[in-house]
Amino acid sequence: GCLLLWLLPSLLRVQSNGEARPRSTPCQQSPTKVSCKGVGLRKFPKELGQGVKYLELSNNFIQNLSGSHMPGFGQLEYLDVCFNQLEAISATTLAQLPQLRSLLLGSNHLDRNYLANGQAFHLLRNIEVLDLSANNLESHMAGWYVSNLTRLRVLDLSGNKMTRLPAGIFWSTPRLRELDLSNNYIMEIEEGAFEALKELEVVNLALNSLHCISGFSLTQLRVLNLSHNALELFVSEEGAEPYLLQVLDLSHNRLLYFPELPRAHYLTHLNLSNNLIASLLPGSRHPGEFVLRYEEMARFNRTLRTAAGLTHVADLDLSNNRLQLFPFTFFHSLGSLHSLSLAMNCLQEVARESLAGGTEPSDRSPAPLERAALSVRSLDLHGNAIRVLPRWFFDSLPQLEKIDLGSNSLQPCESQGSDRGGNSGGGSRVPVPGGTCTPFYNVPRLKHLSLCKNNITRLQPYAFSQTSLLSLDLSGNKDLFVPKEALGGLEFSLQKLSLRGNQMDDSKAELPCLDTLKVLDLSGNNLSLLPTGLFCSPLESLDVRNNNLLTLEKPVLANWSPSLKDMSIAGNPFSCCSLAWLDT
Repeated sequence: GCLLLWLLPSLLRVQSNGEARPRSTPCQQSPTKVSCKGVGLRKFPKELGQGVKYLELSNNFIQNLSGSHMPGFGQLEYLDVCFNQLEAISATTLAQLPQLRSLLLGSNHLDRNYLANGQAFHLLRNIEVLDLSANNLESHMAGWYVSNLTRLRVLDLSGNKMTRLPAGIFWSTPRLRELDLSNNYIMEIEEGAFEALKELEVVNLALNSLHCISGFSLTQLRVLNLSHNALELFVSEEGAEPYLLQVLDLSHNRLLYFPELPRAHYLTHLNLSNNLIASLLPGSRHPGEFVLRYEEMARFNRTLRTAAGLTHVADLDLSNNRLQLFPFTFFHSLGSLHSLSLAMNCLQEVARESLAGGTEPSDRSPAPLERAALSVRSLDLHGNAIRVLPRWFFDSLPQLEKIDLGSNSLQPCESQGSDRGGNSGGGSRVPVPGGTCTPFYNVPRLKHLSLCKNNITRLQPYAFSQTSLLSLDLSGNKDLFVPKEALGGLEFSLQKLSLRGNQMDDSKAELPCLDTLKVLDLSGNNLSLLPTGLFCSPLESLDVRNNNLLTLEKPVLANWSPSLKDMSIAGNPFSCCSLAWLDT
């Protein structure tokens, strides 16, 4: 009480004097760089020192850039006024910024006074980077703002209200290299809109309302993002000149078929996820399936090998489509393909090339014919309805290192004969009656395998023998039984194992001694004891949450103490009378 009474007079003095005086400048300054980000400015800070080259004024309340005299800013090269309330920019101000190279004006109100503002922009003779994003600009407004910026290299018009790109909109910006038009309402691109942009390399048209791209002729483009539109058709222009395109994103559209890219020889990354593609086989096209009618539909009467020229594609994403068949024939020409995703489709089986040149379903016995092997190293097939993968499937993927088969209906086979041994050399492969299981043994290059949520109830002995897995995910297989021999062959390779959420009791988890195991997830089971085979593993991470553990054996933890770095133990009914194991 005495202390409070002693402080009270000083508190009253502070209140009676009003708010403390602000510092002379709330900005962070260095000789050439000044940052006034989010300091509550309502006007341009003209009092800043001489020689400033970099000025950041974002997240303030500035409404206009105007002033008759602005000493000290003749050397300014970079100006950021994003996230203000800017609606007026005077020619007088811009005339005093002759060295300005980068002007960032995103998230303001430049749709107001756009005629006068655009006239003032004619003084930005040296501007190379311009951000006009999120300013409620319509197409004609944006065109007026950039109508005299001949040295512009990077332009951001994203998040505006543009509905079309008229012919000639970029005639005054011939040196443009990067153009962001994403998140507008663009429905139409007139012929000639990009004709003047001979140096254009990166275009982002994502999140618009485009239905059709035909006669695509930007051969010099390196990166094109057309994701999140309503595209049903993508056809490149025919001609002799090759496309330099390296990255093409057509995800989240309404494409019914694989796009026609006959001369995209340099393409390395192609994203076709979240479309309506139902088949990759040639000759499967029906123009009547289009929602809209296009003149270009007549071209679909031809049988085309749409992937024939894509020899450099390394990453292909076809996830979230409507594919029912995995046709190896389609991917044979993709000689550089390393990463392939067919996740979240309707795949039930794989098809291989037959002697007649057609396809054979997976349940046929393998014929001794020469087939081109795929170069895929990472394959994602999760979220399909695959019941079995034949032996030739893995033989046709000799470089495969990682495969995600989660959320399917696959049952691993028991390895046969010498496949259980330590010698490599093929081993006998006794076919399983009916072909109802998948052989995961003797796949020498495979390092990472996910079989989560496959309704596997029992692992067969030596199911992964001679497959030197580093990680194995068997989570989400309710009531899974893992006999001691099931993981036989992985004793000296497996480093990460997940048995999460299998509701396994003590009798169903019989693990062998895994000499290299570092990460183990046993959470979401019904274990009251840890599997004895784990005691020799050099664990670094152990997750036993949500089990029935009353205690952890102290000698076991003593073995792990040199290596163990983290444990997750919540959700167990530990006995308060037997917590001595915590001492280790």
